[in-house]
Amino acid sequence: MGRIVFLTDRSPSDALPALASLDADVKTERMSEDSVAECVRLSPAAILVDAAVDPERAFRLLQALAAVRPAPPAIAVLGQANLETFAWADVADDIVGSTTSAVEMRLRLAMLARRAGRAGEGTIHLGPLSIDMETYQVVVSGSLLDLTYKEFELLRFLIQHPGKIFTRSELLQRVWGYNFYGGTRTVDVHVRRLRAKLGPENEHIIQTVRGVGYGALDPPSEAQAGTHQSNE
Repeated sequence: MGRIVFLTDRSPSDALPALASLDADVKTERMSEDSVAECVRLSPAAILVDAAVDPERAFRLLQALAAVRPAPPAIAVLGQANLETFAWADVADDIVGSTTSAVEMRLRLAMLARRAGRAGEGTIHLGPLSIDMETYQVVVSGSLLDLTYKEFELLRFLIQHPGKIFTRSELLQRVWGYNFYGGTRTVDVHVRRLRAKLGPENEHIIQTVRGVGYGALDPPSEAQAGTHQSNE
């Protein structure tokens, strides 16, 4: 599942709790016209618009998104009372309720991807970095990276779990496999090589939490970079 952008002024856990259970890179943007351009720039698999609190403003934002060419797939998060308030079918590709389950969300997103011709696209994003799961190509800030298979697998795993920190032992198990007999230093070596290939401007995508392990963050703050970043 690719990146999802959620336009809402509420906490995502309140607006659509099911999102927390999806294996997806979810970005939250405010309900404003200025957010439309940012949504498009992120090239998401779907854009969700919170229409439960202010349906009129949500409808205007969906109109703006529908005017983009090509229009990104859009889903309105609606309350039952607002189903007939506006012509949602003219601006949205689907609707869900705030109590929609994670299972139904996955199904609706998969069906939306199929209708949009994106089924099997298999591209994941984090900041300036994108990974094509079908071609094994990694692009960062417009440049194609030359990675080994294990470098690719390590980067893919971290990017698929943004914000989570994994110990070296966990990464050995999840990326190299339970039958791998190498030491945890293997992880450090691959992280160092990945950072070198990402370059100075993007090496902070891979973060070090001292005494714990590694994770991927988008974007790291300067404070985080100063506290946790290590090029060991």
